[in-house]
Amino acid sequence: MPDYDNLSEEELESVIAQAQQTLIEKKNNKRKEVIAEIKSLAASINLSIEIKGDAKKNPTKNSKIAAKYHNPEDPSQTWSGRGLTPKWMQALIAGGYNKRDLEI
Repeated sequence: MPDYDNLSEEELESVIAQAQQTLIEKKNNKRKEVIAEIKSLAASINLSIEIKGDAKKNPTKNSKIAAKYHNPEDPSQTWSGRGLTPKWMQALIAGGYNKRDLEI
C-alpha cells in the first residue's frame, strides 16, 4: 500500500480519481453480472424479462412546476409556491395584499 503521507496534493488527487473510476467500473461490472444472472434464472423457468435503465433517475428533477401565484402589476412574474418567496411577492404582502389575492 502506498505511503500517502509522502505524496503531493496532485498525486493524491490522481490516486483518488483512479480509485473512483475503478470503483465505478467494478459497480458497473457487478450490475451486468447480476442482470445476467437474473435473466438466466428467469429463462430457467420459461420467463423473459426486460430490465429498464437506471432506476435512480429522478423523473421530477427537471420537470417544471406550474405557477400558482402571479404579480398583478407584472404578469410575467410568477411563482410555483415552492422554495423561497420571491421579493416581489414579499413586497406585495407587506403592502397589504393577501397571498390568496395573488393566486392564478
